[in-house]
Amino acid sequence: MTPIALDAARVAGWRATWDTMMTGFVPGLSAFERVLTTAAEALRCGPPARVLDLGGGPGLLAERMAARWPDAAVTLVDLDPVLLELARAGLPGEIGVIGADLTSTVWPARTGGGHDLITAVMAVHYLTPAAIRALYAAARDALAPGGVLVVADVMPDDGVPALMRVLDPGPGEAAAELAWAQWWGELAAVPQFQDLMTARAELFRDRPPAGFTADLGWHAAAARDAGFREAGALWRDGRHAALAALAGGMPCSRS
Repeated sequence: MTPIALDAARVAGWRATWDTMMTGFVPGLSAFERVLTTAAEALRCGPPARVLDLGGGPGLLAERMAARWPDAAVTLVDLDPVLLELARAGLPGEIGVIGADLTSTVWPARTGGGHDLITAVMAVHYLTPAAIRALYAAARDALAPGGVLVVADVMPDDGVPALMRVLDPGPGEAAAELAWAQWWGELAAVPQFQDLMTARAELFRDRPPAGFTADLGWHAAAARDAGFREAGALWRDGRHAALAALAGGMPCSRS
């Protein structure tokens, strides 16, 4: 689709609001990102060289990773045409933006391999269990030896179900849901987005979100089944957690 002309200040505002919404949906999001970047650097004894953000939306995480690691090749993949347009309009030109379906074989072919870090934040709950397993296998093949896949999403701890129930919904979730509806409503009223909103509606008409949530143990087992050498918890805040799955090959040695 041909890029559309968008006011830079409005793009920045829409992306900033998206970032605020995500902090409502994901408790401790900034803490997670600190853990993510620290772990990625520790595994390589330095910055990763190639980074891939799956389901990266308008690109806030990709932008922060590129700013932290200015020499890294950072690429974002998403399917939503509206979010892709905001990413292309708002991100620095050196960050790659690819439109692809995470349930297809297109994204691995287009992004290539050799990535040191692959992230998927609030993306896999849209997928079915079978699609998540396939995604983990494709991510494993796209990683360099010693690379890491980090998946952050709703992953309740089944060992404390009563606690998980009282933490649902999270403290900022209701406000984030309202902001989400208002955000999409505002974009729908922008003339330049009309064609993209129509394309988005057609794209998602027959693919409702799976809404799949499983505990971190399920995700770790799925990652190991996909060929990862190690898989386990990297971070948790309430019902949200992050899986770290390490590909074959050993991390760097500081000795």
